[in-house]
Amino acid sequence: MREYLKETLLELCCSYTIISVGGSIFNLFFGGETNNVNVIVMFTFCTIAVFILSLHKLLTRFSPLFMIIVQYLACFGLCTLIVFILSRIDHVTKRGWIEYLVSFTIPYVIGAAFYYYRVFKDTKKQDALIKEIQQAESET
Repeated sequence: MREYLKETLLELCCSYTIISVGGSIFNLFFGGETNNVNVIVMFTFCTIAVFILSLHKLLTRFSPLFMIIVQYLACFGLCTLIVFILSRIDHVTKRGWIEYLVSFTIPYVIGAAFYYYRVFKDTKKQDALIKEIQQAESET
C-alpha cells in the first residue's frame, strides 16, 4: 500500500507540474488568465485523473479499450460534477462548459496515452523476463 501511495503521489506531482506549466505557457502566448480557482480546479482534475488511471489493475479482466473508455468516462463524470458544483457558486457559461470539455479531454488523452504506454512497456518487460525464467528452468 505504501508503494502504491508513493507511486500515485509521484504521478500526481508530475502530472500537475506538466499541466500547470503547459497552461502557463499557453496563457503566455495566447493571453489567457489564470486565477486561484482555476489552479485549484486543475489540481483537482489531475488528482482525479491520476487516481482513476491508477485503478487500471482492478479492470485487467476487461479488454484494454473497454478499460480506457470506462476510466475516461469515470474521470469525465467526476470532473463534470466538480464543475457543476462550482457553477452553483459562480456562473459557468455555455462556452465555459465547452472549454471545460476541451481543456479536460486533450490533457487527459495525452496523459493517459503516456501512462498506458509505460504500463504496456513494463508488461512487455515482465513478460520477457517470465519467458526467460521459464526457458532457463526448462533447460535445467
